[in-house]
Amino acid sequence: MSLCRVNGQPAEGVPVRDRGLAYGDGLFETIRVQAGQPKLFERHLQRLEHGVGRLRIPCDLDRLALEVRLFAAELGEGVAKLIVTRGIGERGYAPNAGAEPTRILLGSASPGYPAHYAQDGIGLYPCATRLAEQPLLAGLKHLNRLEQVMARAEWTDPAYAEGLMRDLGGRVIEGVFSNLFLVCEGRLLTADLSRCGVAGVMRAHIIEHAAPALGLPLEIRDLDYEELLAADEVFMCNSLYGIWPVHSLDARRWSPGAVTRKLQAVLADSTSGT
Repeated sequence: MSLCRVNGQPAEGVPVRDRGLAYGDGLFETIRVQAGQPKLFERHLQRLEHGVGRLRIPCDLDRLALEVRLFAAELGEGVAKLIVTRGIGERGYAPNAGAEPTRILLGSASPGYPAHYAQDGIGLYPCATRLAEQPLLAGLKHLNRLEQVMARAEWTDPAYAEGLMRDLGGRVIEGVFSNLFLVCEGRLLTADLSRCGVAGVMRAHIIEHAAPALGLPLEIRDLDYEELLAADEVFMCNSLYGIWPVHSLDARRWSPGAVTRKLQAVLADSTSGT
């Protein structure tokens, strides 16, 4: 089922002067919908609230939440992509005072990732494209995803389900569309995202719920490539697929480990009724 709503009404496009189109001036959330319910929705709303506050986009979050819930009920199963832009503007970078933000909801079928990605793991492609450092935008899921577009264009081999992205200093940050965790001697490690990267909803759920539920110590800090290669386990995560173990990167090989399996089980329980 394919659905589209703009500002709560059926539509197939937005005005050409919308600042989301002209400047990438906005944010988005990609929300899994199951049995008519938006999953991990409170976390999506929290991230969106943080993002519109950082970008100073006025947004009625209560109205938006209602629109998403109604949209999810109509969609039933699949993916709801929520886009919030600063709205229509005149030529030039300066935001228009009093401009109304544009709310876009796009519905699509679930991506249908192969089940063996979660069971057996995935190959991780070492992307040459680097993430630029901009602390003012770090963590936000803003509309400018050109770095990810360029990184994803680097490979066509189906042996790779995701790509590894590093920053300009060579630090390990995330995947093209996922966040990354390492398991080192029973500790969970994930990258500090204060310079660049996207603070994913599933990443937050693992940090705040799944890891504490298992009593796993967790560190958020800079990670280098050698530390990644030395890790006991590596896995990727996002809100659509949950957790994928990583089985290979360059010449390094891993097997899905015990910690990864425990986290997968905790997430299956904790998100089933969200």
